[in-house]
Amino acid sequence: MSTASEDAQLKSPSYPSNCLHFLRNADKKSTKSTNEGNDSTVQLDIAIVGAGIAGLATAIALARKKHTVTIYEQAERLAEVGAGIQIPPNSTRLLLNLGLGPYLEKYVTEPGSVLMRRWQNGKVIGKTRLYPEFREQFDAPYWVIHRAHLHEAMHRLAVDLGVTVKLVSRVISYDVEVPSLTLESGSTVLADFVVAADGLKSSARKVILGDDDYFPKRTGFVAYRTVVDVEHVKNDPQVSWLLEKPSFNLWLGDNKHVMTYIIGAGKSFNMVFNCADPSDPAEWSQDMYTLLDSIRREFRGWDPVLMRLTQMIDKTMKWPLYSGSTMPRWVAGKLVILGDAAHSMIPYMSQGAAIAVEDGVALANSIDKISCKDSIPLALSIFENVRIKRASRMQEASLLNSKLWHFPDGPTQQERDKAMEAEVEGRPFSHSPNQWSDPATQMWCFG
Repeated sequence: MSTASEDAQLKSPSYPSNCLHFLRNADKKSTKSTNEGNDSTVQLDIAIVGAGIAGLATAIALARKKHTVTIYEQAERLAEVGAGIQIPPNSTRLLLNLGLGPYLEKYVTEPGSVLMRRWQNGKVIGKTRLYPEFREQFDAPYWVIHRAHLHEAMHRLAVDLGVTVKLVSRVISYDVEVPSLTLESGSTVLADFVVAADGLKSSARKVILGDDDYFPKRTGFVAYRTVVDVEHVKNDPQVSWLLEKPSFNLWLGDNKHVMTYIIGAGKSFNMVFNCADPSDPAEWSQDMYTLLDSIRREFRGWDPVLMRLTQMIDKTMKWPLYSGSTMPRWVAGKLVILGDAAHSMIPYMSQGAAIAVEDGVALANSIDKISCKDSIPLALSIFENVRIKRASRMQEASLLNSKLWHFPDGPTQQERDKAMEAEVEGRPFSHSPNQWSDPATQMWCFG
């Protein structure tokens, strides 16, 4: 029988390997969760800019360590826009440890699988089994939810933990050394350090990077996002089978794909239509008739199931997809950026929000190691080094899916589909172009 000292001698190898995965069960029995951790040695006063998912996740993680946290948000009210959002195991594991479970449970749906389909007839060409496999492998569920419900739940938990959220508080400048931030009202806020979770158009990013702002670039792809009442789908016998088992359904075609899944604890049906569109968003018409016509025109000739679904849409939003590049730093003095401000990515690994949650917990854990305020810069530096590597790799994986999913019909597409046959048929396999199924990618991404 092994002893604790023997286990401690088993260092994780530097090469990719899961041979020590079995030790996680022992670790779980002896390690407290994030929710149960001890208070930090040094209690800090921390200012966070932005009350989106990244800002709230960071606030919750820091508040759990008994730090004093204030969020400054420029909006007049908190109202997250968008539609469905995925919460993969690397995020749900952290959110549950932070105590978000009771706030989320009535809103979430747990899909059983990811089904990749041929664009013109819906034939299943790839399959990732999520339930119960992901719970067993990664100690956490794979959930989907409406973005607004996730945001509301995180806000409620943050407030319950004592986080102060100040609305109509637009930041116009930062002093990275004091550190401090100045609000549009003219008031100055002092803090032990400042976290900027201010999104894609981050003003703090330019403070940290100077002239090399690394503003995210348009990818040339757009997403039409929409949600319809699940009853519309249920009442149409040609498409109602999509509701029999909660699943992701992903149709793949030439420079286009469509993702559907149930959200709202089974009450809403989420659809995302993705296609190439290099035009300038400033020139887009927001007329609803024009947007709906664009979807139906772009996907004309695709699976008749999709054509039926497009007829159920009465409103949608068109979003340009941006991707950031790897930045040399996220920290200047005692100012740090995270979330989309630091690593915006296209949603083709469904990891944008998940990586932001990881950021918040990682920052709280790094700060938790210091014994005096003078060590704050060191803690921020360690956080920066670890998270730049992780986030940049997820950006890369997301961009790779924009290639893997969008092959035109032909030899490469046929080889891709053939390489996924084993997972569809339930046979053992060691690799797959489906990154949700590929064993090595799976463990790195979700594990």
